[in-house]
Amino acid sequence: MSASTFRVEHPITGARPAEKGNATTGRVVLPRFPSLTSTVPKELVHRASVAEVMLTDWERKDDTHFTVAAQWPRRHGFFDTIDGCHDPLLIAETVRQTGILLAHAEFDVPLDHHFLMWDLEVDVRPEHLLVEATPASLDIAIACTDIKRRGSNLSGLHFTAVIHRDGQVAATGSATFTCTSPAVYRRLRAARIKDGGPTPLALTSPTAPQTVGRLSPTDVVLSPVPEPGCWQLRVDTRHPVLFDHPVDHVPGMALLEAVRQATSAFLGRACLPVGITTEFIRYAELDAPCLIEVCSLPRHTDGGERVLVTGRQNGGIVFTSAVTVAPASA
Repeated sequence: MSASTFRVEHPITGARPAEKGNATTGRVVLPRFPSLTSTVPKELVHRASVAEVMLTDWERKDDTHFTVAAQWPRRHGFFDTIDGCHDPLLIAETVRQTGILLAHAEFDVPLDHHFLMWDLEVDVRPEHLLVEATPASLDIAIACTDIKRRGSNLSGLHFTAVIHRDGQVAATGSATFTCTSPAVYRRLRAARIKDGGPTPLALTSPTAPQTVGRLSPTDVVLSPVPEPGCWQLRVDTRHPVLFDHPVDHVPGMALLEAVRQATSAFLGRACLPVGITTEFIRYAELDAPCLIEVCSLPRHTDGGERVLVTGRQNGGIVFTSAVTVAPASA
């Protein structure tokens, strides 16, 4: 499998079936052009913008093992380089997209179903994430476990990802998600999405960009509060990457960006995260303040600093994230 080739003959569940005479086959089959480069359809990774699709192909090995190909640009408009390396949050986004792609394309989850990520972990090897003269082409080995079904329909699974670049392991990741039908989702979220959905809080002032490793205030997701080691989540639903399409809650990737920015602000320097382990406990709502708190954890064995970032909203914990950062350069 080429890391830059999307095999377009994959059936896509939930799309309009191809016609054969007066009957329908139930399977979308498009012409195969194995020498052409493309991303997978944006609908299969829940993105509105084609530019935000990282995946280019996938292949089934057996019922629980798959290979996925991805490509990262040399410079992304939001996930910028850090110390000459591709942004580790690109790994998190790639892992997120991989789970959704396989759920739709290989486990027959309809395109209109909703996904809830319960945990996401990434560990990176910065020496294999350096930005080079061409985009980074990746081959990702996926193993699925704890596969749950409701009748014949997939209701959730856990998967691990080993991300290779030029034959070297550049990162590993894992995630657990569940998926539900639109009707079930409406029942689960009935109190929050009635009458057209929640009205987001008024946009709060950003923390100074240089304190959170950012250049532009529009990319800052934290606002200052009086308490030390604490910030308010700044939710800008117009952000073209973090809010790629309308949603009724704060996306997980926006929360991970808050984790990264809070880590930098707490440590007082721009940081390269080399390990992020996050548990998502409940939805982060758009219409209530969410506080982001940071405290220190014991250092990693290699000397890297570690912190625990916690999101709290309406008196409860929304998420927790343990972050390990690369040791500061001398």
